[in-house]
Amino acid sequence: MHFNVYFDDETGQRLTAAAQKEGESRNALIRKAVGEWLARQAQPQWPEAVMDFQGMAAMPPFEAGRDRLKPPVDDPLA
Repeated sequence: MHFNVYFDDETGQRLTAAAQKEGESRNALIRKAVGEWLARQAQPQWPEAVMDFQGMAAMPPFEAGRDRLKPPVDDPLA
């Protein structure tokens, strides 16, 4: 499938320089960037490593300090 993509001059020059530095064509870099972006979009909002995290044994649970919190006030600037 073919697409035409238009860049402003500065972006085009930066892309050309990056392609030369990487030893790739501009098209190859664009394909790679779009592929990586699409892969990230397909992932759930949080990475699996975050979702699987069970906490740290040495750290007390967040709720453990709730009784020491001050009650909320009506005026947030009070």
